[in-house]
Amino acid sequence: MATRRRAARDAAAAGGPADGALADDVGGPDATVRATARALAKIDEASALMLVEGILDQVALETAAAGRGLDLEAQGIVITPIGGAHAIGRFLADLGPRAARVRLTGLCDLREADLFRRAVSDHFGSAHTAADMESRGFFVCDRDLEDELIRALGTTGVEALLDDEGDLALFRAFQNQPAWRGRQPEAQLYRFLRSSARRNLRYARLLVDAASARDALPRPLGALLTAAS
Repeated sequence: MATRRRAARDAAAAGGPADGALADDVGGPDATVRATARALAKIDEASALMLVEGILDQVALETAAAGRGLDLEAQGIVITPIGGAHAIGRFLADLGPRAARVRLTGLCDLREADLFRRAVSDHFGSAHTAADMESRGFFVCDRDLEDELIRALGTTGVEALLDDEGDLALFRAFQNQPAWRGRQPEAQLYRFLRSSARRNLRYARLLVDAASARDALPRPLGALLTAAS
């Protein structure tokens, strides 16, 4: 696994090809717009849409699907970044009659759950509880995806991955910054991973890959893949 990770990292650093969303949408203010446009271009052939807030979720789900041996394209399942949770209501409305032709599922962060819940209720009937949401194929990450992944692997597991990727010394320096010195390791890791958009996307793939290898994939990711398949 380490060899594969290093190969992917080296390819990206050299400007070579990489997989899925990470290669195409790692940066730029219109990255999510491009990803959404590509997803919508596939809707006529899609059997299911997975509606997610952004590209990080797309990367994580692509990786989780690969870890399960799922060929999303062959199954007609399209991961669709919508540009943030506030867009969910408008996105569902814009789908119009196309929404009836595909299975709609989704993923959001805990702090955005009310936005998704209201939109799901408006379009699919009452969804007041987490169980209601899940029965309709929509799942909520506890806090957010990064937090789910850190808890799935534990701080020791995440630090081992940082070491494997050559980033542990950088993380140790971050831990020693006055603002973060003495803080809980979970909080330090969370901030470190999110301090760079490129790092956050790269580690989304690596963390999901590691969690899948340990059979420790966060429940919302696994449940969403099952619901959409």
